[in-house]
Amino acid sequence: MNENLPYILPAPQPQGEDTFAAYQTTHQFYYEVQKRSEFQRHCEWYRTTAEQHRRELERMRGEVNIFSWFRRS
Repeated sequence: MNENLPYILPAPQPQGEDTFAAYQTTHQFYYEVQKRSEFQRHCEWYRTTAEQHRRELERMRGEVNIFSWFRRS
């Protein structure tokens, strides 16, 4: 019976390994695209926020400093 076993069970197809490798490569590619997109959005948000803070700082520098009225000399 053991000598007939290879005839009963088909050998695994090497195509499955190729399919899995293609899936794995595709998955890694899209994961990398997603991470880079998230990083790009974060950089844009950071740039926008930093510019807004710079404008607010310049505006505050032009205002009267009321805390200096309470400071003792």
